Amino acid sequence: MIIMYTFFNEILGYFITYSDQFQFFSDSKYTPNNIVIYNIYQVVFFVYMFDVYRKILKSDKLKKLIFYLIIACMLGYLANGILVNPLIYQTTYAHIFGSVLMVLITFMYLREKLKEESAHPLKFNLMFWVTIGLLAFYIPFPLILTFYKIKAVYGIWIFLKPILVTSIILMYGFIIFGLLIGKRRAFR
Repeated sequence: MIIMYTFFNEILGYFITYSDQFQFFSDSKYTPNNIVIYNIYQVVFFVYMFDVYRKILKSDKLKKLIFYLIIACMLGYLANGILVNPLIYQTTYAHIFGSVLMVLITFMYLREKLKEESAHPLKFNLMFWVTIGLLAFYIPFPLILTFYKIKAVYGIWIFLKPILVTSIILMYGFIIFGLLIGKRRAFR
């Protein structure tokens, strides 16, 4: 479900940027602005993925902690939405906060998964590969957003853009690899 939402969100973002027929705002200064769909996407994606991890973890203590982290993430987006208009500006602070929470939750999952004894090798576990993919993206992402937010020296973008693109490719590569070799019995 989240894969389809991601796919359609990317298509909509493309059309909003490059087609006058797909616009949210009638004011011409906001015409190419597709930020709103990505702000919404990030909230949905974080809440969805956090809830997936909450459901697959075995520890009740971790499940409860993730429930509170979901609430904290949503409150972070609400607070950032009060500070800046999320219809026209990126909610960068909330993205950074959500990314840090994502890394924390994925480490919780990996720690629990690596400690448990399973009849199925980890290499056939789709969720393991999704987790590795998410880590490949969300470890550098908050750093890149922080440099963006503090408007670091523009020369640094020469180095950050390839890191961002590489992390995106790695994330989707690991997820696709997991989809190809994953076995249903090894999922958790």
